[in-house]
Amino acid sequence: MKRIEVPLFPLRTVLFPEGLLPLRIFERRYLDMVRDCARDDAPFGVCLRHDDEETATPGEPAQTGTLARITDWYTLEDGLLGVSATGAERFAREETWRDPDGLLRARVRLLPEPPRTAVPEAFALLSEVLDRFMDKVGEHYPQFTPEHLQDAAWVGYRLAELLPISGIEKQHLLELDDPVGRLQVLLEIMPRFQRE
Repeated sequence: MKRIEVPLFPLRTVLFPEGLLPLRIFERRYLDMVRDCARDDAPFGVCLRHDDEETATPGEPAQTGTLARITDWYTLEDGLLGVSATGAERFAREETWRDPDGLLRARVRLLPEPPRTAVPEAFALLSEVLDRFMDKVGEHYPQFTPEHLQDAAWVGYRLAELLPISGIEKQHLLELDDPVGRLQVLLEIMPRFQRE
C-alpha cells in the first residue's frame, strides 16, 4: 500500500472522493500550505476535526481522511483567498506531527477503492434521489453523466456529502470500504427525510 507525507487541514466537514471543497483561507500556515501545494501540484489531507463541544477546543483529527487537490484559487470579496479543491484518494493517518508554524503533517497510507460496482436493484431509490439532487446542483459536478447514477461508490459518496447528516455520520460513511454497505447505511437513514 502506498504511503505519502501530506500537510493536514482538519475541518468541521468530511471530504469524499470526487467531492467539492470550497475554502476561505486566512491563517498564515494554511496560506503557505496552499501556496506550496499549488506550486508543487501536491495534495493536502482533509480530516474531520473532532471538537470537544464542552471546552470548544480543537480536538484530534479523524484517522481516515481524503486527499484534496487544488483546482482553482481566487480573491474573495472580503480580500481573503478562496480555494476550490476536489477530493481524491481516501487515506488512513499513521503518524502525525506539528511544524513550528503549527501546521499538522502526517504520514498516511492510501486506501484502495474497490472495483467499480453497479448499484444493485434494491438500492435504485438512492440513484433516483441523487438524480433529483443533480437537477439542482449538477453544475457543481462537471464530470457528472447519467452513468454515474449506476456506480455504487459515486452514488454513495455524493449522497453522503449532499444529505443533511451529522459530521460523525459522514465520517462513518467515508470509512466504509464496501460501496454497497455504504448504500445500505444510506437507505436506512432515508426515512428521516421523507415528508410527513
